[in-house]
Amino acid sequence: LLHPTRYVLGSILMSRSGSILASVEENAEMRVNDVTQQVIAAAIDVHRELGPGLLESTYEACLVFELAERGLRVERQKALPVTYKDVRIDCGYRIDLLVEGQVIVELKAVQALEPIHEAQLLSYLKLSDCHVGLLINFNVKLLKAGLRRLVNGLPE
Repeated sequence: LLHPTRYVLGSILMSRSGSILASVEENAEMRVNDVTQQVIAAAIDVHRELGPGLLESTYEACLVFELAERGLRVERQKALPVTYKDVRIDCGYRIDLLVEGQVIVELKAVQALEPIHEAQLLSYLKLSDCHVGLLINFNVKLLKAGLRRLVNGLPE
């Protein structure tokens, strides 16, 4: 929803006085950045409370709780079908979390993030309509060391 003193003219976000505030694309990108910042902050809170060493499912449940407390819309274990020759096929892919319908969050509780983990998230981004994903490994001393933000084809 737009702020009451703003409106959209074409693809430009304008104030009521007529000054250009931002393009709709820039506003959408700012929104995605806001969502990723909130997810990261929530993940840090979960990690501070629980520490490393638990199951991925535990961190997932607690992160869903934390995100909901912050007023974010979260879908858990969302099916991600593949479209092949105009037919949607369920291949068993599941997104750990989809936040606000635009940020994919893939959770891990592993010794170290590997290239295959990034490839998994990139595949999910390519198969979905999402452009930004977070890969979060909770099995680290400081969460910053287990965090990756991946972008695929973000509109300019």
